[in-house]
Amino acid sequence: MNLWHIYHQSVPDFVREIAETLAMRRLQDVGMNCGCEYTAFPLFTDLEKNSRFDHSVGCGLIVWHFTRDTRQTVAALLHDIASPVFAHVIDFLNGDHERQESTEDATAEIIAQSPELMRILASLGLSLDEVSDYHLYSVADNDTPRLSADRLEYTLGNVVNYRLAPRETVRNWYDNLMVAPNEEGTDEMMFTDLAVAEAFGHAALQMSRVYVSDEDRYAMQMLAELLKRHINRGLLTMDDLYKTENEVITVLENDAVAHTEWQDFRSLHRVDKEAGHPNSRVVPAKKRYINPMVRGKGRLADLSPAFAADMADFLSLSFAEALCGH
Repeated sequence: MNLWHIYHQSVPDFVREIAETLAMRRLQDVGMNCGCEYTAFPLFTDLEKNSRFDHSVGCGLIVWHFTRDTRQTVAALLHDIASPVFAHVIDFLNGDHERQESTEDATAEIIAQSPELMRILASLGLSLDEVSDYHLYSVADNDTPRLSADRLEYTLGNVVNYRLAPRETVRNWYDNLMVAPNEEGTDEMMFTDLAVAEAFGHAALQMSRVYVSDEDRYAMQMLAELLKRHINRGLLTMDDLYKTENEVITVLENDAVAHTEWQDFRSLHRVDKEAGHPNSRVVPAKKRYINPMVRGKGRLADLSPAFAADMADFLSLSFAEALCGH
């Protein structure tokens, strides 16, 4: 699924050309739900397929819509090109549960290794350094809890996919946004209407809870451990993680030991708080959340007591208890 038609009325030719490269098309088979969609947890059933490709093009279109800047747009479009299979599961494998940035270092290398991409960048008059780090551009990305294209796209996409709001509501939220200097003088996407910002803010916090739910954290940890075991035994390599999910799953399914473990992972349907079991894990996680700006008024948490309470409740969540899946 994608919301490209909401983000911009059309896909510019240069965005389409980059999206059609082999390195970008690989992301069509890297999911946004970090492997959780392969389990039997009710939270993740009936989701539409949502790929890192859909997300990346969406980010590019958002940045183009608000800036008309080719350099920033391309940086946003390419920001997930180094995403491995199952995405942030590999951060869990690397022990980077709370930052979830361990896989970003390969972005410049992967772009540089693509003759297609380097040719397109040259035709656009862009250098590798200008587009390999989207953190340089505040509309594309900025620090939590500020709003950026990356954070906005996965929030809106998931709000629709998890059926928290229909597309028309999401369109209305999007149409209420503009870019202006925030309280620090940095360009940021912000709402013009307090009521719209509040509706978006509460929905975004609902998604924040999904990202750190017991089911999500446990599934990502168990899949990380599964992959690590089969890397250690030589069935998979780290390079295999930069193929597609279908290719990696095929390797797992064609090996007797891995096949059984993959099916056990897929059968996960319930998680309990339970210590002492061999499958119990204490799983930390990154708390992703947004405290959006309202133009001329300030941050939503300073304007809405209800949102401030909701945000504080989310930030108080503890991940200290052991989880056990069944």
